[in-house]
Amino acid sequence: MRGRLLGRALETAVARAGAPGRIRFTERQLYYELCRVVRPVGRLPRALPFTPAPPVPYGRFEEALARRRGEAPGLPGLPGLPGLLGPDPAPGFGAPDGGSPEPDLYDYGLPRLLVCQSRSVARMLLANDLHLEAACPVLAADDLPLDPRLLAGLARVEGATVHVLHDASVAGIALTARLRADHPGVRVASLGLVPRHAIAMRLNAARDPARSPGEATLPAGLDRRERDWLARGRTAEVEAVHPARLLRTVQRLVRGPRTPAHSVWTGLRELRTAGFMTWPAN
Repeated sequence: MRGRLLGRALETAVARAGAPGRIRFTERQLYYELCRVVRPVGRLPRALPFTPAPPVPYGRFEEALARRRGEAPGLPGLPGLPGLLGPDPAPGFGAPDGGSPEPDLYDYGLPRLLVCQSRSVARMLLANDLHLEAACPVLAADDLPLDPRLLAGLARVEGATVHVLHDASVAGIALTARLRADHPGVRVASLGLVPRHAIAMRLNAARDPARSPGEATLPAGLDRRERDWLARGRTAEVEAVHPARLLRTVQRLVRGPRTPAHSVWTGLRELRTAGFMTWPAN
């Protein structure tokens, strides 16, 4: 694809990645959105599940992005990209800080906590206020092990859960097991990707046969098709999911099922379950 056409596709990708509203997104999320613009596999029949290879090399995307930013020599400067986050901060961002202006912050119970395999994903979720919407601290895997104050907060709430958001890869799937082993007694649940999710959503997946894992290193609990997918050296990143879909899904899974609002229908359902001994006397 010529540079001019790629530049136009990048403009479309910027608009789509930040929709609806003003969603903040990472550079890799923009790259995968560009791939969807160049090759819209979502329009194909759902009866054809597969994981396509990215149609645009990442180097070409970086060149187009540099031209858009006006960083390439000899090209005029252009305004910034709305919604695109800057480079990742150093490890430790978002982690508990002993110098917090609210010293009693860790004196309360903590019902949920989210650990992301990718620091960029953690930063994107924080930039879009998921930690406020879901009342859930968000950390990166680089910040493990968990701070003792967070563990104490989890211990104060019955059923408190540490959720793990990981890629569809051997290392990503193993992150949940590693966190369980490092923090015995803490409830850990995976809400990341596995190969069947990547295939069903037709996520762009990288393939590197030179880094194919051995049969013995493949995670347990996967069916033969998923194990074959991993054994071919394929990986699908969480950032391949559209930013809006990722935010909706993570918030829904982290918060759990909502209590239905009371209505005439819920009232009728409650009456159906009311027995003789539960009927009000007056």
